[in-house]
Amino acid sequence: MNLISLSWSYIKAKPLNTLLNVLLMSLGIAIILVLILLSSQLEENLSKNKRGIDLVVGAKGSPLQLILANVYHIDFPTGNIKLDEAKNLTRNRLVKSAIPLALGDNYGGFRIVGTNHDYVKLYSGEIGSGVLWKNNLDVVLGANVSEKLNLKEGAEFFGAHGLSVADLEHEEQSYRVVGVLKKSGSVLDNLILTNIESVWAVHDHEASDEEHDHDHDHEVEEGSAWETGLPDGDTNAEITSMLIKYRSPMGAVQMPRYINANTNMQAASPAFETQRLFSLLGIGVDMLRSFAYIIIVIAGLSIFISLYNALKDRKYDLAIMRSLGAARSKLFVHVVIEGIIITIIGGLLGMVLGHGLMEVLANSYEKSDDIGITGLIFVNQELYVLLISVGIGVVASLIPAFNAYKTDISKVLAEE
Repeated sequence: MNLISLSWSYIKAKPLNTLLNVLLMSLGIAIILVLILLSSQLEENLSKNKRGIDLVVGAKGSPLQLILANVYHIDFPTGNIKLDEAKNLTRNRLVKSAIPLALGDNYGGFRIVGTNHDYVKLYSGEIGSGVLWKNNLDVVLGANVSEKLNLKEGAEFFGAHGLSVADLEHEEQSYRVVGVLKKSGSVLDNLILTNIESVWAVHDHEASDEEHDHDHDHEVEEGSAWETGLPDGDTNAEITSMLIKYRSPMGAVQMPRYINANTNMQAASPAFETQRLFSLLGIGVDMLRSFAYIIIVIAGLSIFISLYNALKDRKYDLAIMRSLGAARSKLFVHVVIEGIIITIIGGLLGMVLGHGLMEVLANSYEKSDDIGITGLIFVNQELYVLLISVGIGVVASLIPAFNAYKTDISKVLAEE
């Protein structure tokens, strides 16, 4: 019988002790894995969705709210800004590009966003079927929107005012689906995209029917302001925000201060605000992670006590093994292997529990798809957690293993 089989036989001989040790170890690891999966996925998706955006300009209010609403689309906008004032800002020599956004409506809980084609290019979006919008009231759907609402090319629907499903519909103007984007893993998957003029038309209830009634024949010309920059509008026209990319690093120094001090608008940096958000969330995450590591250490102590106590009942067996020619080192390794087996079982069970719990939490939260949370992925940090747990098992078994190493054959056999 080899040492692994022998160690496994002793583990099976004390099922209750083994079960307790395995459960403690797996519980600590499961908690840590949930935190790792949650934080890593949130950080990855937040980083992906702010890529290419140096500054967000919108109405004054909370800078974090401005970022959450206009970059991640998970909060309410701070308000609107004048189109003329936004246009003046794009003429600044420090601005390389500016993408306008007009928010305020939804369909089936998915936000309708007025913008231009550059917004799709920002996230490397690709058309899966159909085309990008060309006419007023044409819309392009994100992959999740098309799937969950079962909308395809040619479908028509009325948008609802506001950002919740229960809001009243705009029955004066209907949107028409002209394309569906491929799944990109970005915010595009959960948005309904159209041009800004369509958003204005839907909200301009005082305009004549002739001017706004299903203006599907008004095509956007390639190279026009509608396609390449901010749209044309009257002096009262408004948009929700602009996503700005700097021409040089000097923009990060000068532009936010200038906008906040000299205009009616507010400037917020996605990089700074998301870092601040993670620092706030990190306090709670670190506390939970510390708690989980304490559980793992307790599991290690439990393994130590279990092996130490078991060694008293096993002295005679170890003495017999020594008398039959087993080296002291073999007895040492035999006890260490027991600790390793227990922690590996606990670690693997903890990984299964952690991923399962993460998937249950993701499925129970209706917005998990919006922020890209799932339990069905593997991250490299999990290997380190498993190695740490095995290391704790080895450390916990060292003292019992050393006692086994020092077994006095004659003394033990004489006592028996």
